Amino acid sequence: MKHVVALDVSKGKSTIAIYNPYRQCEFEGELNHTRMDFEQLHKRMKEIAERDGQAPEIVFEATDVYSKPLETFLIDYGYTYCRMNPLEANLQMASMRRNKTDSSDAHELAKTHFKMEREPTYVQDDYYEQMRGLTRYYDEIDEEITRLKSRMHALLHLSFPELEALITPSSALFLNIVQLYPHPALLLAHSKTVIKNRLKANTRKNLSFARAKAKAECLLEAAQNSYPAIKATDIRCDQIRDYAARIMDLVEKKETLVKQMVEMSQERKEYQVLRSIPGVGDTTACRLIGELGDIRRFQNAKQLNAYVGIDIMRYQSGNTQYRDRINKRGNKKLRKILFFMICTMITLRKKTNNHLVDYYDKLKTQPQRKPHKVAIVACINKFLKMTFQLMTQGILYDYESALPAQKS
Repeated sequence: MKHVVALDVSKGKSTIAIYNPYRQCEFEGELNHTRMDFEQLHKRMKEIAERDGQAPEIVFEATDVYSKPLETFLIDYGYTYCRMNPLEANLQMASMRRNKTDSSDAHELAKTHFKMEREPTYVQDDYYEQMRGLTRYYDEIDEEITRLKSRMHALLHLSFPELEALITPSSALFLNIVQLYPHPALLLAHSKTVIKNRLKANTRKNLSFARAKAKAECLLEAAQNSYPAIKATDIRCDQIRDYAARIMDLVEKKETLVKQMVEMSQERKEYQVLRSIPGVGDTTACRLIGELGDIRRFQNAKQLNAYVGIDIMRYQSGNTQYRDRINKRGNKKLRKILFFMICTMITLRKKTNNHLVDYYDKLKTQPQRKPHKVAIVACINKFLKMTFQLMTQGILYDYESALPAQKS
């Protein structure tokens, strides 16, 4: 057995405990996440490696962003380490009587490491880390857009509620009109020609003169019949303009992020595999890669299911037995992407051949037809199995090849 270096990570520092092969504590101390302290730790571990003829085993519990500096240090110096899931670590260190301190946690991690066979953490290529960052950034922008739209919707019902019925609220034209005319009085102050020219000049995307003229006529008619709850000089009209401008900027930023992810992924085999599946576009493929990471770190599709959180959880005790349901202890962002991806595939059923949609139809038409969400989760399970197989073997999706596998 090797030396064990266990660390309990907290904000900006870690408590460290080093145990020798005889399970005796050789060192206990505090490690600040600074270059000087990391270099001292490297020197200490180098001495241990020279003395034992092998590098020590390193174990720590993942602590969100606080454990990232430690992990970066270990990767930079080429150390193999075991990053523990907090739930798994708590279960392994559980005892009848236990004091919860940073020091005791470090010691418990080291002691249990002698008893447990813990797999070293798979270190992914930096590409996957960048894709994860871009995907999470995309999600944050999407959530911010949703919040701003909700606030703008509430204010528009005070100033010009007819706008949302006339034009699709998610369109660029709608956001442009809201910035120009958040109140009907502002529209009535201009002629149809002026409104048409302003729409044409200020819309970021191409807008024909004929469409601009038609929209100007509709807007004037709606403005004449509107009865707003606030005046055109109300500060909330400026607030509506601000919301619309921010939403437009965020939408453009989302498009930029997708282009950046596609450029990074075009030559990657996993991107090509995902894009070959009907119903998976550029955005979905990139977001799946960002959340899945390097799929080679999973040994089988069951591990992939557990990571997503769709593995089955059963409860039975005596005569009590609950209905099976999915665990939901996995990546909830990934589950959301997969759920809406399957829904999109079902919507596009007439345009493409997709064995996942065929499987959904089978589940919905069999004698004991499945509820919609149950059928969707079953399709996600099949998609993950198929994706794992295609990516590990580097094969593109083919509908005809997938049919025999579906029947079996």
